Amino acid sequence: MRYTVVVITRDRRESLLAVLARLRDLPDGPPVIVVDNASGDGTPDAVAAEFPAARLIRSPENLGAVARNLAVDHVRTPYAAFCDDDTWWEPDAPARAAALLDAHPRLAVVTGRILVEPGGREDPIVPELRDSPVPGPPGLPGPALGSFLAGASMVRAEAFREAGGFSPRLWLGGEEELLSADLMTRGWHLCYAEDVVVHHAPSPLRDAHLRRRHGIRNTLWFTWLRRPLPAAARRTAGLLRTLPRDRVTAAALAEAAAGLGWVARERRPLPRDVEDRLRTLEASQRTSRARRYVS
Repeated sequence: MRYTVVVITRDRRESLLAVLARLRDLPDGPPVIVVDNASGDGTPDAVAAEFPAARLIRSPENLGAVARNLAVDHVRTPYAAFCDDDTWWEPDAPARAAALLDAHPRLAVVTGRILVEPGGREDPIVPELRDSPVPGPPGLPGPALGSFLAGASMVRAEAFREAGGFSPRLWLGGEEELLSADLMTRGWHLCYAEDVVVHHAPSPLRDAHLRRRHGIRNTLWFTWLRRPLPAAARRTAGLLRTLPRDRVTAAALAEAAAGLGWVARERRPLPRDVEDRLRTLEASQRTSRARRYVS
């Protein structure tokens, strides 16, 4: 077995059980690890009763994306196929992603083509992935990326651990950007694969304001943690011009400002070659339909 499926969840019992039923039918019969982020709706007991073959980790607190770090600590296969509790992989998709990672030893992440259900339409982020301007090494099996979407990606467990996984400080919301930059700094690559298909049926059980607040905050934190000063100032100015003038934005900016001391202590500007790759994304970030911080 080349991969383990990792699912994180909180208070979405019914959608999670539907996802696990699909994962049970994957032809490879991979191991599945579920990390429950302190659900209060009976999710962990339902998983234990209906899917006893899955390894269930009950976190006493909501770890956000950091629950994936906890899961990867228990992964014993080379790769981890990440899932959310409202996403699932097509039957042949994990094997395709694992084959790409097998064939390319410095490839750390494969992100698939995301289809939104019902209807199977492409997620608005897919054209940006497919047309990514990020330069990559010769022979990369798809467009090189500067970041990835965790719920639709397979990662090399060794690389994930080496880079430290997701930052506990960022918690959830655009947390992939910092990890991606740290992977690239260590010489790893990320790519998009058109024939690796992942489905997403967005759950209505989500706090859109909280997600937007954290997305704004984490974008600003990442920018000042890793980008050189001119690029950080440029991206911050562009973001501030486009943000809605509302309470969510105000709260996000306040949280970002409260973390400035931490940012200053942890700031490590990227190497020139990695910064050059990320700079190619600035135009698409300004015009992106998928990255607008609106509820």
